[in-house]
Amino acid sequence: MGSYGDRMVEIAYIFPGQGAQYVGMGKDLYDNFPAAKDVFEKAGSVLKVDIKKLCFEGPQEDLSTTSNSQPAILTASIAALRVYEASPFAAQYTPKFSLGLSLGEYTSLVAAGCMKFEDALVLVKKRGELMEEASKKNPGKMACILGMDVKAVEELCKGFGCEIANLNCPGQVVISGKVNNIELLASLAKDKGAKRVIMLDVSGPFHSSLMTGARDKLKAYIDNVRFDTPSLSFVSNVDACIQADPSKIKENLIKQVNSTTLWEESIKLVSRSGINTFLEIGPGQVLKGLLKKIDPKLTVKNFGTVQDLQQVPVP
Repeated sequence: MGSYGDRMVEIAYIFPGQGAQYVGMGKDLYDNFPAAKDVFEKAGSVLKVDIKKLCFEGPQEDLSTTSNSQPAILTASIAALRVYEASPFAAQYTPKFSLGLSLGEYTSLVAAGCMKFEDALVLVKKRGELMEEASKKNPGKMACILGMDVKAVEELCKGFGCEIANLNCPGQVVISGKVNNIELLASLAKDKGAKRVIMLDVSGPFHSSLMTGARDKLKAYIDNVRFDTPSLSFVSNVDACIQADPSKIKENLIKQVNSTTLWEESIKLVSRSGINTFLEIGPGQVLKGLLKKIDPKLTVKNFGTVQDLQQVPVP
C-alpha cells in the first residue's frame, strides 16, 4: 500500500449508467463480503424481486431491459461501494466529489448521503418503467457520432428532428430521436465528415423530448422522497454544476430524463478543482474510457470486482 507520505489522496467517486450491466456483476463481491450480501438482500426485499438472480444469472436480455437494468446497476454499484468503504484501501483516500452518468446520478446521491438506498431503488425502478412506457409510445433510437464537431451535429439534428442526448467526451456526440430520423441522420453524418456512427443498444430515445411523458410522471415520485444536503460535492448532469440544495437536485433529476447529459463538462469541473484521481465504482469500465479521452492525465481506478479491489491502492 502506497500513499503520498501521511497525506490522504483526494478523489472523486464516479458511477456508471445504463449499458454497464453484464450477467454475473456483483456475484464475487456477494460471495466474499457480507457488506455486498447485505446490499443485494436489501434490494431484493425492497423491490420484491430476485435481484441476485437477475444480476448473477441473467439472462442478458432480461437484465438489459430498462426497468431491470436500472435497479440492478444501482444495487451492484452500491454493493461495490460498501465493500470498498469497509476495505483498508478506503483509508488512503478522501472522497471530495460524487457524480454519475445518467442513472449513475442516483448511485452518486446515495454515496453522498443525499438519499437512502431504499428510496433510490424504488425511484430508479419507477424511472425505468416510465422510460420503457414512453419508449413504447414514442419508439426511437440513439446513435453515437464520432469525429464530428458538436455544432455541426446540432445543425444536422435540427434538420431531422433529432436531439443531442449526451456530451460524454471530446469527439463523441450521442444523439436521440425517432427511429427513421436517427437512421437518416446517421447516414448523412458520414457524408458530412463523421468518422464513424455507432447505433447504441438501447430500447428508446433517452435524454430527448420524446421522454417528456416519463419526466412529468417521475416528478411526483421524486417529490415524495426525502433528499438531504450531500456530504460530498455533487455535480449534476444537467448543468455540470455543483449542487447542494436538495430542491435543486430534485429539479435537475427530473429534467435529466429529457435533457442532454453534460458528462465531459462535469469531469472538467472536478479536474479544475484540483482533483485528478477518480474511482469508478460499479460494473464495467465505460467511464474510465471516457475520462481518458477527456484528459489522458487523469487517473482512473475501477472497483466492481474482487480482483479490482487488489488493484485499488494508490501508486
